[in-house]
Amino acid sequence: MSSVSPKRVILGSVGLSVGFLLLADSIGVAAASFEDSVVTQTLPASFPTEAFLAHWWVFPASIVFSIVALASGVSGALFFSPFFLLVVGLQPAQAIGAGLLTEVFGMGNGLRSYVKQGLVDYATAKWLLLGAVPSIVVGAFAAQYAPEAVLRGIFGVGLVILGGFLFYYEPPEKCVPGESEGRYLAKKNAGRGKTVVEAADGERYVFDTCWRLPGVALATIGGFITGLISAGLPEIVTTQLVIRCRVPPRVAIATSVFVLAVAAVAGAAIHALSATPVWYVVAWSIPGVLIGGTVGTRVGKYVPSDVMAAGLGVIFGLVGGIVLVTTFLL
Repeated sequence: MSSVSPKRVILGSVGLSVGFLLLADSIGVAAASFEDSVVTQTLPASFPTEAFLAHWWVFPASIVFSIVALASGVSGALFFSPFFLLVVGLQPAQAIGAGLLTEVFGMGNGLRSYVKQGLVDYATAKWLLLGAVPSIVVGAFAAQYAPEAVLRGIFGVGLVILGGFLFYYEPPEKCVPGESEGRYLAKKNAGRGKTVVEAADGERYVFDTCWRLPGVALATIGGFITGLISAGLPEIVTTQLVIRCRVPPRVAIATSVFVLAVAAVAGAAIHALSATPVWYVVAWSIPGVLIGGTVGTRVGKYVPSDVMAAGLGVIFGLVGGIVLVTTFLL
């Protein structure tokens, strides 16, 4: 079986991104003018070469963020949006859009793996998407029109809440299915039939079909938050599938990634169309997450996810606090 040189992968990824950037930057800039019966065309608009080269360090940072995100099982946008906002210096709407667009590409390896393994509960996913897709579009539009201070404040509060969520809750793999179901939900979940997911490795998962309405409502909330601050949907969906619906963790994670992948495309499209383009940054982050994602899927099994998630929860809480302080006190 042939192997591909890491150097070629890196050069190829960056090359593809630069090509994409050049293509996106040149669309619509060629125009024809008639003078003395001679057709002349304008030259392509100037490519932001200096800005692109000046942000080369986004590439290695993206590799590291992607590895840590996949190893800990948290949303990659939790890293990228604060990084783009506080370190790169983008406007809030730009940082959120760039983070969401980067995440769309970064989750590709995980999504492909879960689909190939046959772990996605499509019957549940289609219901969750009914809430997640419209709400992530609304959240993305809201992020474009909200005043900068308000958006930074929401972003900071969101990071603090999500940080607390990561710190308080066990990773999905260690949650007890149905532990937060309660008597009322147990009654509502009863009698709705069985859901069967047959994995490609021959393992068969059979569990009670959950009451859909709370899941759709939670996916709607998660989608809006993700459109607004580029994170939140996978954390909410995965946890509620396990602790409320008794879905096996492997199936819950795969289903959550599938829902996020579909919804994130819609949210990223709104941000890309509405915000000022920052392709000179995304052109570095996209190949970074593609490489980091490949490495992260291999090292993730050696990392204690509970310790990692708790540590990241503290970090995100601190970053959210920094955003709030720099927005309202400085």
